[in-house]
Amino acid sequence: MTHQPSLPDPDHAALERSATLAARIRHTIATAPQGAISFERFMQMALYEPELGYYVGTNTIFGPGGDFVTAPELGFLFGRCLARQCKDILAVTGGAIIEYGAGSGSLACTLLEALQDEFDRDALTYHIVEPSPRLRARQRELLSEAVPDLLSRISWSAEHPTHELRGVVIANEMFDALPARRYAVAENQVRELGVALDGEQFVWRVLVDTPVPDDIASALRGFDDGYCCESIPGIGEWFERLQHHFVRGAVLICDYGYAAHEYFHPSRSDGTLKCHYQHAVHDDPFVLPGLQDITTSINFSEVADLAHDAGFEVAGYANQASFLIHTGLDRVLSDASQGDVAHDYTLAQQAKRLLLPGEMGETFKVLALTSDYEPALRGFAADQRHRLGGFVAGHSS
Repeated sequence: MTHQPSLPDPDHAALERSATLAARIRHTIATAPQGAISFERFMQMALYEPELGYYVGTNTIFGPGGDFVTAPELGFLFGRCLARQCKDILAVTGGAIIEYGAGSGSLACTLLEALQDEFDRDALTYHIVEPSPRLRARQRELLSEAVPDLLSRISWSAEHPTHELRGVVIANEMFDALPARRYAVAENQVRELGVALDGEQFVWRVLVDTPVPDDIASALRGFDDGYCCESIPGIGEWFERLQHHFVRGAVLICDYGYAAHEYFHPSRSDGTLKCHYQHAVHDDPFVLPGLQDITTSINFSEVADLAHDAGFEVAGYANQASFLIHTGLDRVLSDASQGDVAHDYTLAQQAKRLLLPGEMGETFKVLALTSDYEPALRGFAADQRHRLGGFVAGHSS
């Protein structure tokens, strides 16, 4: 683990909230049977503990004034390209756009603005699945200002909808915020890493008696002591619950991550765990609980396998740059150009950040899953499913 950078000081109220949450986590650890809890439990509390966790507290999360910037927060280019893919799918399936974890609501605004003239007003519906009451309120406020005439077509729920779904499901940077478990090679054996206490401090502890999933043990076989990785247990259940009600359409998962052969790579010996606080990135999840984001990259091979096991067809895989190019980024840029040097320069800089390998273009990926949907998806014209292992263009094994 690298040395954490010097982080900006929180205000007094934020520090008090963090201290309250830290005390609650310490109590949970102290009363646990082994005097330790899984990292999944720690991450769950740090991010989602009612009124105190990062995503349910009062701190600003997204944008320049928050802790990190997502692709939709950069501007409208990402959303307008995604809208072109959504338009194709909705023209075949009808139904709605269902967005999981809508953040500030920026992507919903861009999609609705781009699509409102493409469909009959009564046919365009948008449903947001958002567990955070505070974020739901922020999304409603933003959408009320941006698309007031469409507000009646937008609905919210805290959990999976339980009615029949068709159309497009979008999960943009959602999986990386799901609580993860952490594993490491210790004395030539693969062990789970939990969280314990050293006085008042949170520390890693090897959980000797906790069974390790076979796929993790197999993936880490042969690595040296100290090699770490993460796995997100909730993804499989998420797909199973969605598939129970999703009857026709496509699921688009946009996130940062790697195929398995890149995810379990010798150069990635510290795993993919990252924390974001006021645009500083470090790898110490025990700092300022409740005030910083904690995230792990996605193993897209694992995601594809779990989706296929739940009954979805794995229909496409591409890096973000390829997806945006094939959904018409050049056309979106041309339509948005105003001939004003400053305006068009800003658009060009936004496009570079979305496309360049050293920015978001390569690290961020888009995975397409389908159910009862056959047409080709334009965003995956340069399909790379073969990189996932077991999936090739035209079918999934």
